[in-house]
Amino acid sequence: MGGWAALEPDRRCHGRSGEYNMAMDEALLEEVARHGGAYLRFYRWDPPTLSLGRNQPNTFATFPSCARPTGGQAVWHEHEVTYAVVAPIALFGSLRKAYCEIHTRLARALRALSVEAVLAPAHPPIRPSAHPASCFSSSVGGEIWCGPQAGGLAQVRRRQAFLQHGSILLDGTQPFPAGGETTVVAVLGRPVSFEQVVAAISETWGEPLKPRPSAHQPSAHPEIASLAPR
Repeated sequence: MGGWAALEPDRRCHGRSGEYNMAMDEALLEEVARHGGAYLRFYRWDPPTLSLGRNQPNTFATFPSCARPTGGQAVWHEHEVTYAVVAPIALFGSLRKAYCEIHTRLARALRALSVEAVLAPAHPPIRPSAHPASCFSSSVGGEIWCGPQAGGLAQVRRRQAFLQHGSILLDGTQPFPAGGETTVVAVLGRPVSFEQVVAAISETWGEPLKPRPSAHQPSAHPEIASLAPR
C-alpha cells in the first residue's frame, strides 16, 4: 500500500466550511475505494458548524449545519481537532476493530500530552429510537474517555474502503444538553493548541506519515490525484 499519507492542515487560521470539510472527506473515501492508499487528515471549521449524521433529521435550525456522509448523532465543531482516517477495510478489519485501533492511537497521542486517556468499555447497542440527539450523550464502547468522553467518532464503509472521522474536544461546550463530554483543557487545566495535538498524533501514530499538501478547491478536489502513496 505504500504507507500513510498525512494531509497538511489547512493554513487558514480557523479552517473551512462544513460543506468543504465533508466534501473533502468524501473525495478521499472515493479515492481510496477506487485506487487504494491510506490517508490521515486534520481540519478545523469556519464558521463553527453542527454536523448531522447521514440519517438524522435537522431539528437545530438556529445553528449553521451540514450533513456528514457517516451515521451517528449531532456534533458541534468549534474548539477541537477534527480528524479523518481513510483506508482500506482490510487494514483494520471489522468496524469495531477499526474504532478501537484508531482510538488506541489517538489516546496514545493524548497521553503524550499528559491527558490520561483510555478507551470506553463496550456496552450493548442502543435502539435507534432511544438515541439522544448528541453524539456525546452516550457511549457504545471504544470512544476516548478521560473520565467523561473526550472524543466522538463516526464511520462509513464504501466498497473496500472506509472513512472514520471524529472530534477531539479542546475547549468550549456543545450548544445543546449532552452531559457526557469533557475537553482537553478541562482535564489539564491549561490551553492546548490544535497544532500541539496534531503534532502529538503524527509523532505517535505508529507508522511513518508522508506529508502531502492539501489544496483549497472544494468542488473538484484536483489535489486528490497526487495524494496516493507511492
